[in-house]
Amino acid sequence: MNIYQPLKRPESCFVNLRGLRTHLNCWGPEDAPLLVMVHGWMDVGASYQFVVDALKKDYRIVAPDWRGFGLSDWPVAAGAPGIRSYWFPDYLADLDALLDHFSPEQAVNLVGHSMGGNIAMMYAGVRPQRIRSVVNLEGFGMLDSPPEKAPKRYANWLDEVKTPKELRTYGSLEAVAKRLQKTNHRLGDEKAMYLAQFWSKVENDGYRLLGDAAHKIMNPIGYRLAEAQACWSNIAAPVLHVEAKQTEAGMWLSRAGEPVDFDAFRTRFSCVPKWQFQIVDNAGHMVHHDQPEILAGLIEQHIAASAVG
Repeated sequence: MNIYQPLKRPESCFVNLRGLRTHLNCWGPEDAPLLVMVHGWMDVGASYQFVVDALKKDYRIVAPDWRGFGLSDWPVAAGAPGIRSYWFPDYLADLDALLDHFSPEQAVNLVGHSMGGNIAMMYAGVRPQRIRSVVNLEGFGMLDSPPEKAPKRYANWLDEVKTPKELRTYGSLEAVAKRLQKTNHRLGDEKAMYLAQFWSKVENDGYRLLGDAAHKIMNPIGYRLAEAQACWSNIAAPVLHVEAKQTEAGMWLSRAGEPVDFDAFRTRFSCVPKWQFQIVDNAGHMVHHDQPEILAGLIEQHIAASAVG
């Protein structure tokens, strides 16, 4: 397969965030307005390359690999190698440290996809003064977790932590690319090969995915929608919520396999003071891969409008 050739080559660098060596993908002049882009679960910062290439204006773009993903460190409990946990509040603290490093005085523009979109929304409500604008790509939040399910949830978690999780090793970079295309059938060969370079690392027995398998352990703490909405209601920045028309999000937002009424589901965001949404056609959950040109235009329009407002 041929490999996609980026128009804007990323810089690879590392910073220490809360004791973890964190990898960053950076693009653009250092004196340009800062745009922070955070990725979703089992993804990497380089995932935004196609959107970056489609942006018309100059930005200093910083896209970290979250802890335990890409080239960033894995957290390890002191005295207990191999025991790792990933708690949502840690992502908020990592983002806080990232902004302390790159923009301690000025508010920033923030883009997040999926898990990253949920982090961006929560953070914007917890630290409203630090965010100028938010673009939330397919970050819906999860279904509210009823309290009565807590005993079973904790029991399942206790069972899962006893058995180490594993990620597959692939025989070639092309095999990694095919794995990406299995998840997203819209992803072309050249783009899949480009992403596969950042999604995996060659080892003696093949290509290992650059993600900690411990991410696959369920979270023992259920999703509390009321808490999320309390944070969202405190967001001061304008928020653009972007959905893909052919999103696969319904698979994890449905109850008992019932179809998701996205119009009804979207009402959970009514608490956000300055909220609007756009639907992008011919795109699935990985909308930043499927329609990067349209998405780049929406991001730039939202940033410009937020600066005026």
